[in-house]
Amino acid sequence: MKYAGNALVMLLAAFGLVVLVAARHEPKYPQNLDKPNIIYLLTDDQRADAMGVMGNSIIKTPHLDRLANEGILYRNAYVTTSICCVSRATMLSGQYMSRHGIKDFSTSFSKEAFDNTYPMLLKNAGYQVGFIGKFGVGAPKDQPASAFDFWACTTKSQPDYEMKDENGNYLHHTDKVSNDIQDFLKTTDKKKPFCLSVSFKAPHVQDNDPRQFIIQPRYKSMYAADSIAETEKMDPKYWNEFPDFFRTEKNIARERWHLRFENNRMYQESVRNYYRLISGVDEVVGKLVSSLEKQGMAENTVIIFMGDNGFYLGEYGLAGKWYGHQESIRVPLIIYDPRNRQIQGKKSDEMALNIDIAPTILEMAGVKIPASMQGVDLVKMVSKKGKSLRRHEFFYEHTFMGDPGIPKLEGVVQDRYKYMKFIEHDYEQLFDLQKDPDERYNAANDQAYQKVLATMRARHKQLSQDMK
Repeated sequence: MKYAGNALVMLLAAFGLVVLVAARHEPKYPQNLDKPNIIYLLTDDQRADAMGVMGNSIIKTPHLDRLANEGILYRNAYVTTSICCVSRATMLSGQYMSRHGIKDFSTSFSKEAFDNTYPMLLKNAGYQVGFIGKFGVGAPKDQPASAFDFWACTTKSQPDYEMKDENGNYLHHTDKVSNDIQDFLKTTDKKKPFCLSVSFKAPHVQDNDPRQFIIQPRYKSMYAADSIAETEKMDPKYWNEFPDFFRTEKNIARERWHLRFENNRMYQESVRNYYRLISGVDEVVGKLVSSLEKQGMAENTVIIFMGDNGFYLGEYGLAGKWYGHQESIRVPLIIYDPRNRQIQGKKSDEMALNIDIAPTILEMAGVKIPASMQGVDLVKMVSKKGKSLRRHEFFYEHTFMGDPGIPKLEGVVQDRYKYMKFIEHDYEQLFDLQKDPDERYNAANDQAYQKVLATMRARHKQLSQDMK
């Protein structure tokens, strides 16, 4: 009996030690592991190769690179429309422009449509929802501030970089976003899961300001000693090969090229500032991750990072986005989920789209995906069981403004071929991405590609109907 008594004492002591150790390592705030926190980070005009982890040897993005190396890096991510208002509506709704119908900067979601966006579906499922930065969809007067538990967005369609804090001191928009993120993390109810959508202005230019890329002053010396190599596609011959309707000084992409890339001096400074703005975002990501760790929320918080569209850095004699080249439609995409060991360190070349953001977030939260959504769960897509979700083509559409400012176009992007049609002029582009990955040669008039062209025309016609 004495032995049994001692064993009992030892067992209780061991149990107490386990409890003590567990208590020491228990997260600061209790987390419901069945419902992860989700943070969606969105940059404005960041092209796919503007991260170190994507092979850029000059830009410094250590915190984003870490998320990519510890999560899934999608090296083949695209937007279905390369302009912010449409792309953001697509991300919120999980739908192509042809279905959600938001084709410009003034059209807002209807109440029914907004109720079926990922933030509202999560809110109905018990999530706290917040939005920070640039909402970017519809008229500012229609912004849905009251629908969110936390709202820190500008009342303008496009936020200003240069701001003032409550004490009248200079404040850059990227730093304002960072401060708002910290406020959200401090004030949110730690007993409930949350979904925070964060939309940076960076690295978008400040429209109508001759400085264009307005950086945080502390980043002025960064990249100052770096020489940015010009690419072969900046040769004037590429601009001169465009058809007459496109090759005009009324083309907004050409107007903006004159403002940013017209000569090497302008090119060097514009790209450096573009990189500086992205490095500023990277700093915010580092602070965010550090705060999650300090507050005991890191282990149950998913972070998704994406760009709303790509960006020409002078290629083809263009600036901006809109058109169908890889520079314009490819974007960075990372999903970091510390709960899921199977995806940690994964690199995927599957075709990922902005229509996939909403269904991916909903699936993570265990919320039913509406039948109206056209995307797929990106995590499942790259798993062994996700073969049926993998795609080999998508429909591209951009109809904002029209000729001559931004000629309208539609097309089909496949693994090998890309077809774009300027619908106001019946002008076609065909690129063989296997033989010509840099899209230097338009094969639409090449006799060797006429069968391919006919096939792509048929796919364009079919997909333009299917996406509605």
